[in-house]
Amino acid sequence: MADPLTAIFEQIKKYNKIIIHRHQRPDPDAIGSQVGLAEILRASFPYKQICVVGKHIPGFDWIGEMDTIDNQTFDDALVIVTDTANAPRIDDRRFDNGDELIKIDHHPNDEPFGDIMWVEPDASSCSEMIYSFYQRFAKELTLPQKAAHALYAGIIGDTGRFLYPATTPRTMLVAGSLMAAGANAAEISQHENEITLPVARLSAYVYENLQILDNGAAYVILTNEILEQFGLTEAGTSAIVSLPGRIHDVLAWAIFVEQEDGHYRIRLRSKGPTINELAKQHDGGGHPLASGAKAKDEAEIKQVIDELDQLTQSYANQK
Repeated sequence: MADPLTAIFEQIKKYNKIIIHRHQRPDPDAIGSQVGLAEILRASFPYKQICVVGKHIPGFDWIGEMDTIDNQTFDDALVIVTDTANAPRIDDRRFDNGDELIKIDHHPNDEPFGDIMWVEPDASSCSEMIYSFYQRFAKELTLPQKAAHALYAGIIGDTGRFLYPATTPRTMLVAGSLMAAGANAAEISQHENEITLPVARLSAYVYENLQILDNGAAYVILTNEILEQFGLTEAGTSAIVSLPGRIHDVLAWAIFVEQEDGHYRIRLRSKGPTINELAKQHDGGGHPLASGAKAKDEAEIKQVIDELDQLTQSYANQK
């Protein structure tokens, strides 16, 4: 296949309607890459209809807002999906109703979809990839301040404000270029650093109840009853995922969050041991150091904890 960036750009120039999707339960990179690409295309091709779709998330309005479109808009449209590893996770199930489908993503390409795929697992974020796309065709594209703002927010989100190992020299150069293009770094970092009072109280609960095993594996279980005590839903727990990693003795950790139907969503994170293969064994997947999975009951929760403990033990023995 030809260079995917060139193939994508040719499709963008070909279509007058372009609809951009991202994954369900979005994070800043999902919204940032989606909105950032849309703003680049709107500024570059003002005669085209460019739409971003998906569930409205009020907490991310500062990055960008979604469009409401009817089914007919998908007729003869190019559909682009950003930051989404597999088709079942795409927000707005009409993504298949367009004329052509493009996948732009930085997760391991374990579940390919789309007519054209551009996947770079080594990229810090999908937002960094979108900037690379702009840079590749900068003679024909425009990078407005709104796009710089959204892409910088995405990079900050997926690198944990440059804390995580996926941050590369390239990432820092891109971040600097986005700041030069108008991204307000301090304002964006403040947005992503702030938490609500209920989340602050849940954070205290996590630290108080986190179980740390001898080999550096850690976990906490958040039931619906616990979340109700703090006035939070499952969606409100995303801000506490990184907290165990701040503890020196913690090497890898799992946060189990009960869903309405009684099964548990698992957020897995690591400072070293590769965890995405473990996630795949439990209906999940993701990055080597940041993955997600599911547990149907307490027995599977215990199994995941045991497997995480074995991973940390093996990792420690190799060092």
